[in-house]
Amino acid sequence: MIEEMKLRNFSLATQQSYVYAVSRLARYHNKSPDQLSKEDIRAFLVHLTVERKLSPNSLTGYCSGLRFFYNETLGWDETKLFIPPRKKPSLLPEVFSPEEVVRLIGAARGLKQRVLLMTAYAAGLRVSELVNLKITDIVTLRVKRGKGGKDRYAILSQNLLTELRQYWKRYRPSVWLFPNRAKNGPLSRGEAWHIFRSAKKRAGLKKGRGIHSLRACFATHLLEAGVDLRSIQFLMGHTSILSTQRYLRLRPQNVDSAVSPLDRLHL
Repeated sequence: MIEEMKLRNFSLATQQSYVYAVSRLARYHNKSPDQLSKEDIRAFLVHLTVERKLSPNSLTGYCSGLRFFYNETLGWDETKLFIPPRKKPSLLPEVFSPEEVVRLIGAARGLKQRVLLMTAYAAGLRVSELVNLKITDIVTLRVKRGKGGKDRYAILSQNLLTELRQYWKRYRPSVWLFPNRAKNGPLSRGEAWHIFRSAKKRAGLKKGRGIHSLRACFATHLLEAGVDLRSIQFLMGHTSILSTQRYLRLRPQNVDSAVSPLDRLHL
């Protein structure tokens, strides 16, 4: 299974997620996954839905991992497996106002945490892109192997560049911009999330589920500043403009400036 995923150039995070899904299935039935029936697999999914009460996104991850294992690795056809498609709720990410972003960054502990949050917001990075930045990427803030394995260039804020110079003088990172504590690899995504949650708590902010909220803030605030969708699509690394258009729904002025069609009638 791992070889199949490597041949398809899946990210390490996707590989770990798929392997975890299959291993959890095997532990649930205490049997090798290749010896399970369609009914066994469905019983496991019911367990996750009813008893574990997993979120739709978590269940989708499990379903994707099981589909890959049975359809691609074992060669089952879809009719034999048949995991019913799941309807995902269309939830909008919660967006901080510019003033709330200032509060969040100001609540960071230490220069390293402050620069990490500033970088996430200033360039609209995914958390995996953020922690995998290298020193050599900073001259033009190049994002290497983003989602889908695509490279792109992000905005390099002058304010961020000033902070980055101070950060480099103090910590002197050699390879990774945000190294882990052992300095033998990049900071983990979990640690980046922890930094965000801690700063959010100290700032007294309630909204924002994770550090990816800063990516949504980046796109929404650019829209509010009048930047066109195509430019934002490129900066976000979206393959489809449809992925970028969802941020239009986050702009409060879209609602405030709307006029009911009834008000346009001469009654």
